[in-house]
Amino acid sequence: MKGVHAVVIGASAGGVTALFSVLGALPAGLGIPVICVLHLPDDRHSQLAEVLQRRLQRPVCEARDKQPLRAGQIYVAGPGYHLSVERDLTLSLSQEPPVHFSRPAIDYLFMSAADVFGAGLLGMLLTGANEDGAEGLAYIKHNGGRTVVQDPRDAQVALMPEAALALHQPDHILSLSGIEQLLAALEHSAC
Repeated sequence: MKGVHAVVIGASAGGVTALFSVLGALPAGLGIPVICVLHLPDDRHSQLAEVLQRRLQRPVCEARDKQPLRAGQIYVAGPGYHLSVERDLTLSLSQEPPVHFSRPAIDYLFMSAADVFGAGLLGMLLTGANEDGAEGLAYIKHNGGRTVVQDPRDAQVALMPEAALALHQPDHILSLSGIEQLLAALEHSAC
């Protein structure tokens, strides 16, 4: 898949297992940033970044405010803050009101990344139990980016993929193994 300068991934219920699967399929030496929002309870420290890094043997960190995006780095949103991408290719954390009862919200990340990367963005929405991410994914598509929805029949919880499919026709509707194959074919282009 050519012309992708960044990947954004959103998931909720069942998302940890799905993230292990899709992030594990990224090619070694991938030269683009990957930014993930997984709905988390906002009352405690998240160990998601540490768990992913240990399991995947890749550079994974919890996103920090004003952190510059780096090629090949995987960023995950921490609990209690929305995560967005700024035009200067840094990350921003905010405590705006929750979206779809979630902070971090997938829509928040997807829309900001679409504004920055446009046609160079690949957005993926995986398993989940609410409608967060559906509008953001449609916004990515509207801004020329490419979109992937996990096949609801393959998702641990189908509500989030079904909400996305009700709003727009993505470029791909794939099982996790299909998403793995798509990611494995990503070019090594830097952002």
